[in-house]
Amino acid sequence: MKDVPSLRDTTQQGTLLTSSNPVQYADAWVLQQRLHAERLDNQRADTLLLLEHQPVYTIGRRTLSSHLLGGETALQTAGAAVERVNRGGSVTYHGPGQLVGYPILRLSRVASGPKEYVWLLEETLRRTLSRWGIESHRLNGKPGLFAGPSQEKEKVASIGIRIDRGVTLHGFALNVDLDLTPFSYIVPCGLKGCRMTSIAALGQSSVPIKIVAQQVAEQFGCLFNLMWQNRDLDLFDSDATGADDYPTRNDEAMKEETVDA
Repeated sequence: MKDVPSLRDTTQQGTLLTSSNPVQYADAWVLQQRLHAERLDNQRADTLLLLEHQPVYTIGRRTLSSHLLGGETALQTAGAAVERVNRGGSVTYHGPGQLVGYPILRLSRVASGPKEYVWLLEETLRRTLSRWGIESHRLNGKPGLFAGPSQEKEKVASIGIRIDRGVTLHGFALNVDLDLTPFSYIVPCGLKGCRMTSIAALGQSSVPIKIVAQQVAEQFGCLFNLMWQNRDLDLFDSDATGADDYPTRNDEAMKEETVDA
């Protein structure tokens, strides 16, 4: 896989939306759908949402009942919301201390297809982790990143996407500095025996998520050839900005593709 795919030969303006407070999953989903519709109509530039969530379990399209160790009731009893979502993959957990990214991008501008797009997301996070002295790895057929000794790798980043009419939805989650206990109520990402870890756990020290978010945005912009216009989600105006006329390619062929994580 090339570091700089040939489809991206010019830098474009993009919108980076961040929030200083954890966001309810349902609110973020409504925003994703609005931005997706605007991107479809070329009323908005490529956009990246970077945020933390209030505690929530999201149940992807390939979740089996056996992946919910005590059923949905047990998850709710644990004090987290439960949301069924239309991304690929199985169940996972989001909460404060985990950085979640939702790219709303026209796929044909940034990658040759879903596989390259997932590789680029992984590479964004791999480069970020390396800045904390963490060597992370891909495992074949298991989107996301793993770290730790080769005999006992733990998952530090997860990816689950959807591509609807050539525009991306959902995205990635990077465990920065969070309580990992909620993962014990599920089979994370449907991977039996999967153990979760975080930057803080691997480095055995606290990690400021704001700095990690800045690093992720920097690496993402570099890999996807985007120059950011920063916006505060709390002050975000729904009026479309940064509209463009990016050429599309093979969008019809990518109407409903999903990739698991």
